Amino acid sequence: MLKYRNDGRCPGNGFYTYDAFISAARSFSDFGTSGDDTARRRELSAFLAQTSHETTGGWPSADDCPYAWGYCFIRENNCQTQCSSDQWPCPAGMQYYGRGPIQLTHNYNYGLAGQAIGVDLINNPDLVAIDPVISFKKAIWAANRVPGYGVITNIINGGLECGSGANDKVADRIGFYKRYCDLLGVSYGDNLDCYNQRPFA
Repeated sequence: MLKYRNDGRCPGNGFYTYDAFISAARSFSDFGTSGDDTARRRELSAFLAQTSHETTGGWPSADDCPYAWGYCFIRENNCQTQCSSDQWPCPAGMQYYGRGPIQLTHNYNYGLAGQAIGVDLINNPDLVAIDPVISFKKAIWAANRVPGYGVITNIINGGLECGSGANDKVADRIGFYKRYCDLLGVSYGDNLDCYNQRPFA
């Protein structure tokens, strides 16, 4: 399913393991266990699609199609400090750029995620890039705050991708989602995009 996660060309080679994912998922009793079989498969497909888009090493003409290349990167490129909230004071030298399967940015997202999973991510943001269980816990927490695939995209990157009509980034996320739905044998459901949603951020 995640054909290139251990590919030597990917910086995340060996980081994203099945055991780390299962260990993190056990911390969220409703993750992948609520609703009927179709709902559970769609939830897993949505999670894998969003995280694959965030960590992709693919390109439009990639071998096996671009949607086979998730889980390649651990850290985003062009990292910035992103310390914009006084509620979560930033220690000197800490940076709050995207790390892990859901690449949340800004100190307030690290603060909220850390609080939710019981880890101090304000003082130790790089734990998300060096501990795969913490990395997956942060991702599961972020991806499952509200239902609906298009809404998940809006939460993750709405300010850049949602509310402006059709675009390639959202289409890419949907492509990953459809691939995982196909692999898990479940229909796609409705409202997959956020093209006409007002961005949250």
